[in-house]
Amino acid sequence: MSGETYFLYHSIGQYPSKTKDLSDVMTEFAVNWGATNDSQWGYALGKRQAFIDRWRAIIKAPLGSLTTTESVTQSFHMLLTSLPAGHLKGRKVLVGADCFPSNHFLLQGLAERYSFEIKTVALRQGAAHVEDEDFLKDWTPDVGLALLTWVSSTTSHRINLRHLTAHGRRMGSLIGVDITQAAGLLPFDVNAPEIDFAVSTSLKWMCGTPGAGILYLCPRLIPHCHPELRGWFSQANPFNWDISTFAYAPDIRRFDNGTPGTMAALASLPALDWHATQDQAQILAHNRHITARLIDAADDMNLPLVTPRPEQKRGGSIMLRLPDQLKAAEVVTTLRAQSITTDARGQTLRLSPGIMTTDAGTDRLIQALKALL
Repeated sequence: MSGETYFLYHSIGQYPSKTKDLSDVMTEFAVNWGATNDSQWGYALGKRQAFIDRWRAIIKAPLGSLTTTESVTQSFHMLLTSLPAGHLKGRKVLVGADCFPSNHFLLQGLAERYSFEIKTVALRQGAAHVEDEDFLKDWTPDVGLALLTWVSSTTSHRINLRHLTAHGRRMGSLIGVDITQAAGLLPFDVNAPEIDFAVSTSLKWMCGTPGAGILYLCPRLIPHCHPELRGWFSQANPFNWDISTFAYAPDIRRFDNGTPGTMAALASLPALDWHATQDQAQILAHNRHITARLIDAADDMNLPLVTPRPEQKRGGSIMLRLPDQLKAAEVVTTLRAQSITTDARGQTLRLSPGIMTTDAGTDRLIQALKALL
């Protein structure tokens, strides 16, 4: 299929020339890396820097404030373990029950070692996402760090980032944001409001590949962070061979360590290049058009919305609660047999239309759901 019935942008984003672009860049890499000369590292590191620069433009990050990682979890770990000694000791790390589970797993593993308490903001009875008001209520002055989920992966609930950040500043907490589920679709500026750090991958609306994560850190905080994992690329001059002398780079490069992995960044760069040439307002308008149609169809089929109805309170996905007698996994399988790509979490059907999803494809999805119901 052409992608007109692809509703999986919350998982893996697609764009029209992705297969060809990936093939071309892998071939280009093979030619350059296999050359019997000394140009390999200049080529590979240049591609990595181009990836970094594309991401900087997406979230308005200044030079020297963003680097590559393998995943959101690794980014969060790098940040947590670099904080000044004792910063979190005896304090709380605040996170919502609807955060990406991997981040919570990480916190559970680090809490005892760094002597902090995990404060998980609970869901209200019957609710699928944490309400901003409940997050604010639990955000007290003893919170040393709060990780905000900009858009939920299970409900597409979008927080009021400005309101929450303003409260966090009054509490004196470090403020981080997981922007994975909307970066590249909804506009994001690390300075409006100013946040302390951000983590993301390139998989979803950015249409990249696995392993292409990023860590952004506010420049005023970088000098106070001392990453636990360090190596020759953590220095301003990686070619310092004096093993008795080490100094962290003054910028985000201090979060690099050994020889950088470049493959994921290099493979994702064509997607980011494609994204940079598109009309961002048109991409969002297309998503809003299709998601509005999905909401109308859900109402027509009496399927409860898990996603907030107001546009300003949601990301780019529509999540629907299927009736208990209609098993979600079977629905996904039946739709897949009709070349309609979706997924589910429990009884929640997740639908995320992107640039390749069409009105005709949406018609096919709606008719297929009506037939199943």
